This record gives sequence, structure tokens and C-alpha cells, in this order.
Amino acid sequence: MFASLRNDIPASIVVFFVAIPLCLGIALASGAPLFSGLIAGIVGGIVVGALSGSQIGVSGPAAGLAAIVLVAISTLGGYENFLVAVVLGGVIQILFGVLRAGVIGYYFPSSVIKGMLTGIGIIIILKQIPHFFGYDVDPEGDFAFFQVDGENTFSTILNTINYISPGATLVAIISLAILILWERVLSKKAKIFQLVQGPLVAVVFSIIFYLVTRNNELLAISPEHLVSVPVPEGLDSFLGQFAFPNFAVITQGQIWITAFTIALVASLETLLCVEATDKIDPEKRVTPTNRELLAQGTGNIVSGMIGGLPITQVIVRSSANIQSGGKTKMSAIIHGFLLLISILLIPTLLNMIPLSTLAAILFIVGFKLAKPTVFKKIYGLGWKQFLPFIVTVLGIIFTDLLIGISLGLVVSVVTILIKSYQNSHFLHIEDNEPNHRKVRMTLAEEVTFFNKGAILKELDSLQENSSLEIDVRNTQYLDHDIIEILDDFSERARNRNIDITIVSQKGKAKNPESYSDFFNKDIPMEIE
Repeated sequence: MFASLRNDIPASIVVFFVAIPLCLGIALASGAPLFSGLIAGIVGGIVVGALSGSQIGVSGPAAGLAAIVLVAISTLGGYENFLVAVVLGGVIQILFGVLRAGVIGYYFPSSVIKGMLTGIGIIIILKQIPHFFGYDVDPEGDFAFFQVDGENTFSTILNTINYISPGATLVAIISLAILILWERVLSKKAKIFQLVQGPLVAVVFSIIFYLVTRNNELLAISPEHLVSVPVPEGLDSFLGQFAFPNFAVITQGQIWITAFTIALVASLETLLCVEATDKIDPEKRVTPTNRELLAQGTGNIVSGMIGGLPITQVIVRSSANIQSGGKTKMSAIIHGFLLLISILLIPTLLNMIPLSTLAAILFIVGFKLAKPTVFKKIYGLGWKQFLPFIVTVLGIIFTDLLIGISLGLVVSVVTILIKSYQNSHFLHIEDNEPNHRKVRMTLAEEVTFFNKGAILKELDSLQENSSLEIDVRNTQYLDHDIIEILDDFSERARNRNIDITIVSQKGKAKNPESYSDFFNKDIPMEIE
């Protein structure tokens, strides 16, 4: 773990710069104290990072929970009451881990996970366009299409034209140029450019730019376009920012409903993120999902006990970690300590960082997740992969993460049903004489009630005076619904003078009286 520090430390600095505005923005979008977002980021980095089995995942406050938190704070009667739900949610997540519910994470289709990554990449870019030009009306971390400020993703981009800040825009353009030059050219020239990351250079430049131009009438960057970390006046003031749960309300039913909602949504987001980060991990390591739920549950208990927002593993920070060369969990842990140290020692310096510079950093993160080549590659795999992928992408852009994923899953299931319908049997016509047609139907290895429609269609299309041979030698599983279809068809077949022969591993049976008895006794397969 410590052998990779030369990779993990630079990566942790990049994740740190990405995390600061997201922690603050998600807290603002959630209607919670700004400091609560930083607490969640610190706990997500240090506590969850230490306990997690993921080497490259980074946890913190989640944008997907912002709407739930916003409603819960008001309905539960205050932030301290809401913290009880966060703690209980963590306990429920630990229970999920003990019950091994993490296995759910292995059942998300690859096309949907790739759609999730690409959709998040696009939404990062779209959401950062206003910040890039100095229009910061919508808080960082609000990734839903319909925003907390009453606008939507595209209306905010259009409104940006009327509120462009020259100073914020100029520093963003120069920062973006530094990032591209650093990655494409300088990092290949010498090791020093690999150890010192481009985002750090861009941030240092932006602070210098702010200090140099703050008295310039045209290029000065106003405070609303800067990071806004709470600045404590001393240790007592710092400690006074922590809040503690009011356990007197623990018996209220609404508290438990909110707790279960937080646990369920946070667990799903985490499992989705785990699948996604494992896919883009250069070393292709597999995260133990049940251990991840235990780590996330512990993190939420700690975060809730000291006034923090709910925590999940987060794809934006995890992607930034991977793209910056992070190798082990030390990157996530160090980023947590950087958050803690910085808000204690240098909050005033942090508040000189323009949001537009951080938008430039996130542009790079978003582009790497949503490269045009990804669309071309998945399109080449065929419509059964591309359709769930593109539905997931569009769903995330025009709704939010969980709805987009749900839409992609629905399309994936429908695609599987269509494929199952098509592949239930193989029909071969051996001869087609004017008065007699011989047909062989070879059933697939598994035939279920999903295949009823396709098989019924073929049986009903058989002409009178035909011969039907049903080959079940390769069939390992035959649903009872299919046997009932054959039983029903046998009556119609006699009236239409159709001879039916069943070919099994133990020979042939012509026009058996009862297909149920035949399959149960003569074919070694599972019958429901």
C-alpha cells in the first residue's frame, strides 16, 4: 500500500480539489449547514477509505441523496433530528452487509454500467459549463436535470450568456490549457511533471490570478465565484460547527422511514459506483461488495454522530482518483486528511480558489468518462447492448442518476425477454411436399414461460396433414407452462391430422397421450 504513495499522493491532491466544491455544493443543495458536507467528505475519505475493500473508490456526500435530505430536514423537525435517521441508516446498511445483500451489485448489466459512466461524464460537463463562465447560481453537486433553483440543466446553460464573468472565464480558459498541456505534453517529458499534477498547478495559478486582479475593474473575481469554506475564528469556533443527533425522536416512525430510505438509496448508489469503478480500474480489481456495505454503514454512523451528511461511494471523485493515477486506498484516505487539515489551517486560502478553475478540472474528468469513442464501440456491439446504454445515458441527463439507471435496467430486461423469445427454439423444414410437410423443432437448453408466445406461434402455423418432430435432447430445463402448451396442442393436432414425435435422450415417442407423464418419466430434466 505504502509503496504506491508516489502515485497516491498526487492523485489525492486532485481528488481533494474536486471534493471541496462538491462537498459544499451538495450541502447547499440539501439545505444543510455547509460544514456538514465537509464532515461527510472527511469521514468518507478517512473512515470509509480505511474500512473499504475498494482500492480506488472514494466516498463522500452524494448528489443523489440531496433531494431526500432537503425534504427530510423539514419534515423531521430540524437537522439534529435528521442526523438520527443518518445514524440508523448506517446501522441498516451494516445489516445489509451482514445479510450479504451486496451480491445485488453483480447483477447490473454491463451496458447499463457503461451508460451510467458516460451519462455522468456528460452531466458533469453540462453542469460545469455555467461555473466555467462564472455563473454560479446553481450549487455544485446538483446533478439532477430539474435543479434546486427552479431551472434545468439546459436553461441554466442558456442563461449563462447573460452572466459571463470575464475574470472567471479567463482563469478557467488558462487553467484548462494548463491541464491539457500538462497531460498531453509535459507529463511525457520528465518525471517531475508526473509527480506534480496539472490540477495543482492550475489551482495555484488561479489563486495568484485572483490576488493579482482583485483590484482590477474588469478581471476581478467576486466572492460568489469563489470556494466558500466556513472560516472558524478559533478552535472553539471550529468545534462549534459540529452537530449531534437528537436521539429523543428515535421512536418516531418517520425517522425510521427516512433511515431506511437513506440506507436503500445510499447502498444502491454505492453498489452501482463499485461496479463502475471496477470496470475503469486499470488493474481490474474486484471490490468485495458486502464489505463495502459494512464500510459505508460505519461511515454513515460516524458522519451522523458528528453532524455530517449521508455518505456513498461517489463516481466523480472515484473517476478523478483513477484518472490521476491513484493505485491504492491511501489516495482516498490522504484526501480525507487533506480536507481536515485544510479547513483547520488554510480555509482563507481555499476561499481564493475560483469555482471556474475547478470546473476546468471537472471538464477533463467528464470528457474521459464520455469519450465519443465509447458510443462508437458500444454501437458496434449491436442494438441489444446499445439500446440499454443510450437509454441510461439519456435518462441520467434528463432525470437523475437512479431514474436513469432504472430506465436502463427496464430496457435491458425487455431486451433479454425479446432475445429469449427469439432463441427458444430452432425450426427446420425438412421437406415441403404439396400434401405433407415434415417439420423439426429443436428446443433450446432452457425453455421457460417467456418462450410461450414464440412456440405457440410456430405450432399454430403448422398445416394440416403435417409431421412435427420435437427434439429435446439438448434441453436441460423445461418449464411446466411449455408442457401444458404441448398437451393443449395435442388435441388440436389430432383434429388437424398432425403427427407429433418427441425425440429425447431415451429415444422417440410418437403422439404420447400425456406429455407431462412422458417428460417426468423419460427425460432427465427439471420440471416445475
